[in-house]
Amino acid sequence: MRYITVFILSLIFWLLLTFKLTVPNIIVGAVASLICSLIFTRFFISNVYKLLQPHRYFWFIIYLVVFIWECIKANLDVAYRVLHPAMPIRPGIVKVKTTLKSDLAKTLLANSITMTPGTITVDIIDDYLYIHWIYVRSEDPEVYTGLITGAFEKYIKRIIE
Repeated sequence: MRYITVFILSLIFWLLLTFKLTVPNIIVGAVASLICSLIFTRFFISNVYKLLQPHRYFWFIIYLVVFIWECIKANLDVAYRVLHPAMPIRPGIVKVKTTLKSDLAKTLLANSITMTPGTITVDIIDDYLYIHWIYVRSEDPEVYTGLITGAFEKYIKRIIE
């Protein structure tokens, strides 16, 4: 089932990229998708039935809205710090504990944090993310964990786990 899922997703991606529904294009896309599914299926998620659950797509859309909002807020915060004459920064690396269990979920969380201006994920070790933060607002691990991952983690858990 995983091979079929990867094949179908690859073919859909091919057709969206080329945007042509001609017979030669479909044949080339099918061959490329077959090769991709044979090579990359072992890296794909193990439970493909999660892809068929519509509520996960709903939470993904909600997650995108939250992510865009958090990025806008972070952009304004970083712009303020750059343009302020005193340049009020307090950089540091914080150790954040995550409750996410799958590697895919942790990676999505780490990438979301990295794509938000002012933070960058340095490393992931077990259930901990090491994050460089442009302005460390608190020394309390529970407070800064909530500030950094709170907006993302609960939605990622509903999407992936």
